[in-house]
Amino acid sequence: MKSPRITLAFTLVGALALGGTLAACSSDSGSGDGDKSTPSATAAPTLDPNTKVTLKVVGLLPGSTKEAQQALADEVTEFQSENPNITVQTQDYEWKATTFAADLAGGTLPTVFEIPFTDAKTLIANQQISDMQPYLNQLPYASEFNKNLLQYGTGQDGDVYAIPAKSIYAVGLHYNRDLFTQAGLDPDKPPTTWDEVRTDAKAIADKTGQAGFAQMSQSGTGGWQLTVDTYARGGRVESEDGKTATLTNDATKASLQFLKDLRWTDNAMGNNFNYDWGTINQAFAAGKVGMYTSGQDVYTSLVQTNNIDPKMYGLTMIPLEGDNSGVLGGGTMAAVSSKATDDDKAAAIKWIDFHYLRKYTNEQAAVTNAKTQVASKQPVGTPELPIFSQAQYEKYQGWIKPYVNVPLDQMTNFTSKIFDAKLVNEPAVATQDVYAALDPVVQAVLTKKDADIDKLLADANTKAQRAIDSAGR
Repeated sequence: MKSPRITLAFTLVGALALGGTLAACSSDSGSGDGDKSTPSATAAPTLDPNTKVTLKVVGLLPGSTKEAQQALADEVTEFQSENPNITVQTQDYEWKATTFAADLAGGTLPTVFEIPFTDAKTLIANQQISDMQPYLNQLPYASEFNKNLLQYGTGQDGDVYAIPAKSIYAVGLHYNRDLFTQAGLDPDKPPTTWDEVRTDAKAIADKTGQAGFAQMSQSGTGGWQLTVDTYARGGRVESEDGKTATLTNDATKASLQFLKDLRWTDNAMGNNFNYDWGTINQAFAAGKVGMYTSGQDVYTSLVQTNNIDPKMYGLTMIPLEGDNSGVLGGGTMAAVSSKATDDDKAAAIKWIDFHYLRKYTNEQAAVTNAKTQVASKQPVGTPELPIFSQAQYEKYQGWIKPYVNVPLDQMTNFTSKIFDAKLVNEPAVATQDVYAALDPVVQAVLTKKDADIDKLLADANTKAQRAIDSAGR
């Protein structure tokens, strides 16, 4: 029998390929270059050491702390000393589904930018990102990626366009240990069922005056987190083949009823119902939210952008109820603009290797990165899911163990259980459109006491189906 930690490597591989994801993604949004059984073997142009390149890359979230900015600046300095012919310019950046297309078309994005797994296929089909296969082939660990992650950035021609980079996540329940204590709850025993979440949220709201539970609702995040809630109750928002919207399922209805009860019966959600990913992090770090759901890796951003007090932070599993329940997983890929020159792409792969990936495959790089982060008071050791193999990730954890400075003992209710959980990928087809269709549903439930859940979901399902049909043409 495999150990739980080894099981995760196989569970993650399987989960990210559930629902015919590979077939569905390839058929509705491939590169259009025709199928090939093997990726391109074309040798990439090498960067002449005498050729000067200025490379614009994605930096941190807007508003990140001075310490986080300094850590990134130190990393840039180290990279440039290793590559003296490449000048790196960082640009603050936050992915928003509602503005990304316009930013890309307007040329305001850096040459190297970050995208969710769910959007790579569309960008490949639209010829908006570069074929990076010849450059990826230059890396010594190119064949070691988790192939069920790599496939999200692979075109129908078999070449890799977007590279798994960071934040390979499973959604967890984040909670404020201080508010738990103030409400008379045990912060070492967070809720394990949705009924307990509701009970604890009401206690926090009644005894502290803060929101016991909060939910994202804007810029696609409302639909994203409602999908999280749906998965956790055993439902799905698309059929397994990705051809049919299933937003009217019982699990989604139960998730919305849960929010409606928290909001209107318990008065346990405060008075802000317009959160997105950034603003809910801000409110949580400021002590205004008792619990919310988001990727397990969000602690790093809470430190870098919101200056959270580590003592107040807790992370646990989201409750899983129902025979087909699971935890939504996803992640971030690094992509290069289709406008990039050969020299830009040659420089970009060096940065992607250095900034995102080398620390997972090289002990010296892992230790150097950890020391840099510690010196700048940045988090080291935030829970992650593996980009490569589970065994390789455990090696990486061993390399950085002396430098870990995050409160892992306050996250064990997540880290000790996630390896046994079923991980489920985001909906495969028209992902952001499905989320966008659900945003107004969440908003209505939180702002209108008489919101008709059945009608709202029926209308949203029609919109989602239209988007799925369009993506499949």
